[in-house]
Amino acid sequence: MPQHVPDRLEDLPHAGHLTSHTGPLRSDGRYDTVHFDGGEYTDQAAGGATFLECALTGVALSGVKLRQARFNEVWVQAGRWVACDLADSEWQDSAVTGGVLAGIAAHGSALRRVVFRGCKLEAVNLRAAVLRDVVFEDCLLRDVDFGDAKLTDVTFPGSTLEEVRLRGAVLSKVDLRGAVALGLPDGHQGLRGALISPTQLFELAPRFAQALGITVKA
Repeated sequence: MPQHVPDRLEDLPHAGHLTSHTGPLRSDGRYDTVHFDGGEYTDQAAGGATFLECALTGVALSGVKLRQARFNEVWVQAGRWVACDLADSEWQDSAVTGGVLAGIAAHGSALRRVVFRGCKLEAVNLRAAVLRDVVFEDCLLRDVDFGDAKLTDVTFPGSTLEEVRLRGAVLSKVDLRGAVALGLPDGHQGLRGALISPTQLFELAPRFAQALGITVKA
């Protein structure tokens, strides 16, 4: 899915098999080819739930506990997820398009072949997470913490990074060249393994000098 993210629900390969969801979320629940269309879920416990080939369109989650939940081939569109617990969750072959993720605890989570497109991620904790083959396309990442995370084959085309932390992160083949802005308040040594453009290097030079204890005077 991530290589060719559908723009419409009907373009999903499993669209014809989706069934509508009713009722609350359940802990350890199993949702297979289910369509969550709109609706609000507040302060519900759904830890350990499994979402397989599901679609979530216009869904609002507030304070929902999804710790250790699994998302496989899930398509999320125009959602608003606020103050949710997604720690130690697993995401694979999934896409999140549009919408807002704010105040999300996702530390220790694992993301593989996941696309975020046109999203706003604010105050998202991805500390010690593992990201592999992940794309942040045309997104705003503000106050996102990748501290001590492992990022492999991660790209940021068209995205704006503000207050994004990488201290202690391990990067491998992370391509930042397509980012519109790099706001990295600390953890510049965590950029080892990243690919940046000459222009970005020039913009980051004062931070590098500061981190190395170098004083630059005219």
